[in-house]
Amino acid sequence: MSARLRLPSSPSARLITGGDYLRFANRLLATNHVAHGQGFSNAQEEALTLLSAATGLSWEKLPHCFERPLREKEKNQFIEFLDRRVFDRIPTAYLVGEAWLGGLSFSVDPRVIIPRSYFVELIPEAIPQWLPPAQSIKRIADVCTGSGCLAVLLAKRFPRAKVDATDLSKDALDVARINVAKHRLQKRIKLYHTDTMTALKGGPRYDLIVSNPPYEPEGIYRRLPTEFKKEPKQSLVSGKDGLDVIRKLLTQASSLLQPHGILVIEVGGLREKMQKTWPKLPMLWLSTADGMDCVVLIQATNLQKISLPSPRTRRRV
Repeated sequence: MSARLRLPSSPSARLITGGDYLRFANRLLATNHVAHGQGFSNAQEEALTLLSAATGLSWEKLPHCFERPLREKEKNQFIEFLDRRVFDRIPTAYLVGEAWLGGLSFSVDPRVIIPRSYFVELIPEAIPQWLPPAQSIKRIADVCTGSGCLAVLLAKRFPRAKVDATDLSKDALDVARINVAKHRLQKRIKLYHTDTMTALKGGPRYDLIVSNPPYEPEGIYRRLPTEFKKEPKQSLVSGKDGLDVIRKLLTQASSLLQPHGILVIEVGGLREKMQKTWPKLPMLWLSTADGMDCVVLIQATNLQKISLPSPRTRRRV
């Protein structure tokens, strides 16, 4: 076992079965107040994921190791995972190199924000209700694509659409490229290194533009748990008020949508601020299971009717 490990040796020495290690992990994560929310909602989900990676067993087969002694290699790997999760606050998804969204696996590492989005609830049914039949949707844009997870979900939901996915980070696009290939969608998803939709100007108009952009105000970011600061800051923060990227996106989308098109943006805690900033812009807030309702849908016809000020120049942090 690595000399770097900071976990006490005595508790782990008393652990034998996979179940023992799982219970130990749950207690350790809870007592050390690790923060969840990066693809996992509680300690049990994270502990199961780490145990799965350490043993090479899928979640479905994990119960097979609950009653048997773990092998030495499995124990060492699991304890190393726990050590880095608790003391270095490395998010679980980075430790195992994988995150799941919408029932699909995506490769992740510290070059990209960990996939998590209310769009996973809304892409299957809620968003299509505002569009022509799925078979007639030809062009979609995913702005601030990160790992490419939403571009993949959109391509699968709209089987005849071409998806243009953009990001300002070359590193993020390298990871997105891996995921596009992983899901064999290279012919339908095109990646663009650009700020929001700048490189898409002058091209075909879109039926649907979606974005889960950076939207945390700088002041909020400073108060986030350490785990979240392991993610690329530019994927989380968007100026002092959180609206810098959204301002640019609204302006650009107004000229890049088909007349029947829609713009859908996840905005976190900025709902009230959005409404105060653009009081004349009709906004539909889509319902989500937890009641946050923080995804806004804006129709092209409404976006094009109002006069949007030019966004101020933005420097990525």
